[in-house]
Amino acid sequence: MMAASDPAGEAPVIRMEGVAKSFGGVPAVANLSIDIARGEFFCLVGASGSGKTTLLRLIAGFETPDHGRVLIDGEDMSDRPPYARPVNMMFQSYALFPHLTVADNVAFGLEEERRPRAEIRERVAAALDLFDMGAFGARKPHQLSGGQRQRVALARALVKNPKILLLDEPLAALDKKLRERAQLELVALRERVGITFVMVTHDQEEAMSMASRIALMRDGALCQIGTPRELYDAPQSRFAADFFGVANLFGGRVTKAGAAVDCTEVWSTLAVTGDCTQGADVTVMVRPEQVALAKERPAGPNVLAGTLANVVFLGNAYVCYVALETGKTVQARLPPPDMARLGKLDAGDRVFVSWEPSAGRVLPS
Repeated sequence: MMAASDPAGEAPVIRMEGVAKSFGGVPAVANLSIDIARGEFFCLVGASGSGKTTLLRLIAGFETPDHGRVLIDGEDMSDRPPYARPVNMMFQSYALFPHLTVADNVAFGLEEERRPRAEIRERVAAALDLFDMGAFGARKPHQLSGGQRQRVALARALVKNPKILLLDEPLAALDKKLRERAQLELVALRERVGITFVMVTHDQEEAMSMASRIALMRDGALCQIGTPRELYDAPQSRFAADFFGVANLFGGRVTKAGAAVDCTEVWSTLAVTGDCTQGADVTVMVRPEQVALAKERPAGPNVLAGTLANVVFLGNAYVCYVALETGKTVQARLPPPDMARLGKLDAGDRVFVSWEPSAGRVLPS
């Protein structure tokens, strides 16, 4: 069992203790423990089938754990149905009722609770105003854009003042620009309303731009948990390094503890810094933005010769693919000024890639 504790040292708003869930004998969540702090924007990420949506449904009450407990504000939710939990869930499809107006969609949950009419009108108006949707209350969902429907779904989820908002791939249906704007709006919203967000996404960039902490899942287990910066700069496994961003990965064996790794796939000994035991099989990770590119062989360690295979322009950077003599490809990500200083480069040119020993992260293989 791998536990992840509340970073603030206070009682967590969500505590999952040894939670396990299987379907047809196949584990979806395997003996997992996580604490989520009050007010966090917490993201669950992983590939399809990693268990992240099952975990979200266990918090919501749509699934019941085979073992373990889900506690919210210290209360065991085992016998609580979804409607009796202080959570609300926004689905990827938004699940708006097509025959109801925007205002009636937002009011639906309050009407189910038989709230007074005046209270419903007041809370619906406040929720729509929060998302600048007050002027659209009489419209039907089909009369709205994708971004507007997303705002209505959020208003409906928040109108009941939940302690926790659960988001299942909430931005997947939006185009790139609208999704980026919605990401900023969700982060700002969490800061304004102060509730806890738990979001499932398979998009690591989305998680890194929004989350205060991220839990990376694989095959129902928790691989690593931490801030976006921790997961990017200090992954604890080859899987985590490869999942977040782009990584140049070199397998090898430590020939000098904390200092050198013999890497046969590039016919070179790589200089490293950090904890590594002599004789251990390891992986050295180097991010593309930490790799320098040169036409002439530079001085210093970790210099590899190769042929420029391709250059991709991304607007704010050039990604250079360098094929080494062994057949391995290394990526270097250069800002436009650095690329300009190199001068003209063509596919097939002989080049050199290099990086500082401190730029390499040594991971267990």
